[in-house]
Parts: sequence; C-alpha cells; structure tokens
Amino acid sequence: MLPVDAPGDALPSQPRGSTLIGRSQALKVVQQEVEYAARSDAKVLITGASGVGKEVVAHLIHQRSRRRHAPMLTINCAAMPDTLLESELFGHARGSFTDAYRDKRGLFEAANSGTVFMDEVGEMSLRMQALLLRFLETGEIQRVGDERNRVNANVRVVAATNRRLPERIAAGEFREDLYYRLNVIHITIPPLRERKDDVTPLLDHFLRLFAAEHGVPLPQCSPDAVAALEAYDWPGNVRELRNIAERLTCRCPGGLIHADDLPLEVRTGSAVVESAPARVASPAPAQALLDRILLKGESFWDVAYEPFMARDLTREDVRHLVRVGLEQTRGNYKALVQLFNMDPQDYKRFLNFLRKYGCHMPFQRFRMAPGREIE
Repeated sequence: MLPVDAPGDALPSQPRGSTLIGRSQALKVVQQEVEYAARSDAKVLITGASGVGKEVVAHLIHQRSRRRHAPMLTINCAAMPDTLLESELFGHARGSFTDAYRDKRGLFEAANSGTVFMDEVGEMSLRMQALLLRFLETGEIQRVGDERNRVNANVRVVAATNRRLPERIAAGEFREDLYYRLNVIHITIPPLRERKDDVTPLLDHFLRLFAAEHGVPLPQCSPDAVAALEAYDWPGNVRELRNIAERLTCRCPGGLIHADDLPLEVRTGSAVVESAPARVASPAPAQALLDRILLKGESFWDVAYEPFMARDLTREDVRHLVRVGLEQTRGNYKALVQLFNMDPQDYKRFLNFLRKYGCHMPFQRFRMAPGREIE
C-alpha cells in the first residue's frame, strides 16, 4: 500500500491516485471490500494495526465513490483534547472561547457532500462519542458556543482504529451504540507479517518512489536481501517498510542492496532494543523512550514528537514523558527543555506543541517546596 499521511489538525486530503500494491490473497480480499464500500454511502469502519495503511484504504473508498468530486477531510482523533476536537469537527462561534476571534466551520460542514475520515476513533472520550453519535443519527451540526443556529450536513463518515473496539465496549470505554453506527461496512487490514507476498512489490514501489524523490539512481535488491526482508515480521508494518526503503535508497543509490546493508533488526529477524542500563528492559514503551532521552542524550523531537506525529505514540505516552520530566525538574518547563535535549530556543515551540495536543500539565503539582520560583 501507499504510505499514509502524517497526523495533525484536520487537513484537506487531495486526490492522490492511491492504489493497493501487493499480490497476496489477503490484499485481494481488502480490494474487494473497498469496491463494495465505494458503491454505497454506508459508513465504514477500518481496523488494523498501526502502519498497515488504513488511511490509504479510506482514500480509495472516497476516490471510487460518487462523492469523489467533493472534499475528503481527515482528522486524527487521538491527537487532540476534547475541546479542540469538538471545535474541529463541529466548528465554533466567535467569542465561544479564548482565541475564537471569528466563526469557524467544522469538518462536517466543510466536507458537505463529501467524506470525513476519522482516524483513531477508538481514542475519543465518551463525551465526544456521544456528540458524534448524535450527528450520525441526525446529520445536525451545532457549533461550539452557538445555541441557536444549527445546520445539516450530508457527509459520509469513514472511521479507523487500531483498537479492538468490542474489548473497549466491555471495559466501558466505548459506546456500543456508536460502534454499531460506525460498523456498517467493516474492513480489516491484516498486518504485513500475515501477507509476506506483498513485501517485495511494496519494496519495489517505495524504492522507485524515493529514488525519484531524492533524485538518485534506482537501487536493486540482491536475493539475500530480499530473503531477509521477506522473513522479517514487520512489527511496524508498511510504515516500517517504507522507512527502511527510503534509508536504503539514500545509502545505496544506484547500487546493489545486500543483506549487510539492511538494519540490524531485519538481519537478525527481531526488533532491536538498544543496549543501555537495566531500565531499558522495562516493558513500558514510554520507559524505553525516557531512557533514550535521559540516558542516551537523544532529543525529544526525535524520540517523541516525530513518532507521535506519525501515530506511533499516543497522547498518554507523551504525557507520561512530560510528567516524569516535570517530576525531575520540579515543574520547571525551561529546565525540562534542557533535560529533554532541546535547544533553549525551542521553549515556546515545545509548550505550543504540548498545549495543542493536550499534553501540557500544570506545573504547580510538581513543586517541591512553597515559594520556589518555577517557570
């Protein structure tokens, strides 16, 4: 499959001529489901592990549907706190909150007659789930801060999640009625380890893509390299393969890629945990990230920001990093910037990122002594 877009605010999705790349039987089943979904306006729920290409499938459904001439807008539900997510989806009225200097249309209104792709829908709070359910039932939009005026929108909703929603329902974390509203057409994308026949076609596609992008000659893969790549389990799925293909394109431009050129985890057939003091062995992913920052001197931007924007980390992962950092700096955000190996000039950028994605925490709770001056 083609790579998925990076997350962020709601973004207009431009037609990209997406296609499914591979030759496995599992991919043929997905392709058939896409064709069925494209023939109707029914809601679609796409499930699968992170990095398998759920957004690509959503694009295909939109591009092949009768709504293809209208907008397709995308939002990552896991990347925003409730207040911002509600405003992005439903819009807001001028003066409804700080910085609301003008009326703003939400996604559902802006995508009228088109499609809204809601990624990581399983991460929504119960409150936001209730608001979404109401819209799905009535098609009625009420902007934040506007009690009087309501508009209707004709929008197709395509949702995606890497969560097992029935388990979330059993735990009381996801509404059962919303699940059945979204789960009209259900498309499951298998992980790459279950469709090894797709590895070589995907690799060829990405090598050509990055050779053109970087303006270098196309490299070729030796049989031993292909064998190693096909034997690997791909815990990061298509996204991981894409990243490795770009690395190989830059490392071996126009040359022959041998098994020795592949990353260590591919050559050994298992994910690699870099050696460090015993704390790295912690099963919690956030702890391993902390060790990379605090013990290895890597920057927060590389360790946390980029994976978060690529949807490989959740908001809770980032909040855990910030919480531990503030405990060590006694609530001093400027000291936290230094602790996390960032340039002092990144202070405002760091705070803006934390506030925008709901990862900022009040510093007062981390004060160790009354009267201490904390930024």
